[in-house]
Amino acid sequence: MDIFSAAPHHDIFLLVLQVGILLFVARAMGEVATRLGQPSVVGEILAGIILGPSLLSGLFPGFAEIIIPQTEVQGYLLELVALIGAMFLLLITGLETDIQLIKRHSKTAISVSFGGILVTFGTGFFMGQYLPDFLLADSNERLVFSLFVATAMSISAIPVIAKVLMDMNLMRRDIGQTILAAGMSDDTIGWILLSTVAGIAAGDAVTTGTVLKTVASVLAFLVMSFTLGRWMVRKLLTFVQDEVVSHDRLLTLVVVMAFLWGAITQWLHLESILGAFVMGILFGMMPRLPEEVIKKLESIALGIFAPVFFAVAGLKVNILNLLDPQLLLITAIVIGIATFGKIAGTYSGARFIGKKDHWTSLSFGAGLNARGAMEIIIATIGLRLGILSQDMFSIIVVMAIVTSLMAPFALRSILKRVTIGKEEEERLKKEELESKSMIADIHRVLLPIRARQPGKEELLNLQSTESKILSLIGEDHAISITLMSVTEKSDRQQCEKTLKTLSGFFTQSEVITKTITDQKPVDAILDEARKDYDLIVLGATEQDESRDHLFNPIVDKITRLAPCPTLIVQAGKDAISQAPRRTGEPKQTGEPEQTGEPKQTREPKRSWDPQRILIPTNGSQAAKNAAELAVYIAKSDPSKELLALSVTLNELTPVQNIQSNTVLNRNLFATEAVMELKELGDAYGVKTETMVAEGDTLEGVICDISEKNSIDLIVVGTSVRPGSNRLYLGRRVENILRTATCPVLVLNT
Repeated sequence: MDIFSAAPHHDIFLLVLQVGILLFVARAMGEVATRLGQPSVVGEILAGIILGPSLLSGLFPGFAEIIIPQTEVQGYLLELVALIGAMFLLLITGLETDIQLIKRHSKTAISVSFGGILVTFGTGFFMGQYLPDFLLADSNERLVFSLFVATAMSISAIPVIAKVLMDMNLMRRDIGQTILAAGMSDDTIGWILLSTVAGIAAGDAVTTGTVLKTVASVLAFLVMSFTLGRWMVRKLLTFVQDEVVSHDRLLTLVVVMAFLWGAITQWLHLESILGAFVMGILFGMMPRLPEEVIKKLESIALGIFAPVFFAVAGLKVNILNLLDPQLLLITAIVIGIATFGKIAGTYSGARFIGKKDHWTSLSFGAGLNARGAMEIIIATIGLRLGILSQDMFSIIVVMAIVTSLMAPFALRSILKRVTIGKEEEERLKKEELESKSMIADIHRVLLPIRARQPGKEELLNLQSTESKILSLIGEDHAISITLMSVTEKSDRQQCEKTLKTLSGFFTQSEVITKTITDQKPVDAILDEARKDYDLIVLGATEQDESRDHLFNPIVDKITRLAPCPTLIVQAGKDAISQAPRRTGEPKQTGEPEQTGEPKQTREPKRSWDPQRILIPTNGSQAAKNAAELAVYIAKSDPSKELLALSVTLNELTPVQNIQSNTVLNRNLFATEAVMELKELGDAYGVKTETMVAEGDTLEGVICDISEKNSIDLIVVGTSVRPGSNRLYLGRRVENILRTATCPVLVLNT
């Protein structure tokens, strides 16, 4: 076999120069478009049009020889770069496809999407049947051409729609979410249709057999992706995240899988971008994928490859040809039919199936009419497959630009007449608070467990505390939990069995068990914690009576050295003597080693379910984080109550306002602190009381109020104080831990 050779030197030179020029001009024009309030994609496409035969290349033939490929090899090289840009763009689109969002607005979104696709596809197909023959690359393939045009008309542009919604502060409005969900549904169905049509176009002839074969290939690919593919992604993500230490290892994994899935779809005679899109959806469903990876991919895609892709698409457009009266008329007809089909279809679906009012129904069509990026990708595929002529390609690109420019103006005009409901207003207020929430950003949790020979009591204890907390934290967003045990080699099998049993108590979609053999449990846990975890949950059911440790040697050291926030669960005084040990808790002197199943000498306690929760606050960020945790614990049950408490001590030194160097009234400061927590509780629909109390010691006041108000749980926020090898969370926090008779959660951030 001959060794492959590189392209000619001159062709490589031109490619490097073309990419540099296209990227620079595309980003510059994108900046101009953004400053004018338009999606950057419009400027990036215009960059290619300006550089192409429509303007500069048409005026200066010498420049055209540089910027426009003159040979097949040059064309292939530039098309390859553009293809990579399209795959990255579809990968990002898949990552941002929120399946839960579609489910949450499923009735309206599906009705809007169904109506929009059905009517637009029908009008697009009808139009394709009657367009002049010279717009077809092959006049004998009228059916494929019509199907392709119909598919192109059906798809909306999620990136453009999202940009318009963000610019208008509509992203979190009900109407904005429904438009986005319907757009995601449009794109998903549209890419399936596109792959089917592309597969038909790649065949020898259009017959019932070829159509069924292509549809079967698409369905088989999707079933394989969301079963075997999803399992594979989860396993690979776990392995790479936990075992590979290379920098940007997860970034590499996502890109590799996107290209492999693209290769599979290309092998099936579908489009490689479908594989990238589906792989993006699969990775987007993984709660343990760090947000940092998605941001890096967005930087690569939107900052480098996508602008080049859009500029290349613009190079292929010749606006001068469209100035011909006949083509100008056809362009206007295409834009009109595309707009009418999308607005009429989405309006009908929202109005008659979704039961929405007139203006709300009309707004869906105004938003989803934007084609932008997706339309350019489809048009490029049609040109490459020999379905579209050069003129038809230019018409579709112009249609994509015009509909994208129309969307912001149409939405602004219509949404002035759409009112916001009380329920939606309350949700928006809650989401504004969530956007600044540490708890809402928790996606991956490590729970170390000493899982040796557990009895029924230990299982119920774990179920009623840590599992309850984590299930409430992950109620509104997916979190991944890792149950970890560090043990000796002889106990490994028993630990694995126990962790498997314990995993059944957790309701999260992803619960991973991990048993590690190591003589240094603290080092093993800290090594694991450095693998992109957002929170470590530690049980402290047994305290060291000496002053050398706050909880016990291992829990203290993990808390002090943890690379992420820690949540320490301390049981109430009555439960401490009976509770099972967590990771690292030493045996009591004279305690025999268990060699078999422990005997049950008492009935296990009932599932932990605190009804009244106390949140001490001093106005600090740590206290606010603790309050958020308490709210998450209470929000699922309307019978639960929060008590926000601020204690002012009987001291002569008042509270100082550092920024203004003025003395603040302590009671006013305390009142503001508890009212801030009440606002948080009210936003989530949690009954929240406030109290400002005075006393000689913080812990004394808290203990007294806790007993008088039948408090079931105290949640405190703090941070590790530097200064010694001993864990020090502050004198007052330590006193609360020592005096509290009810369970205490310490959130250390």
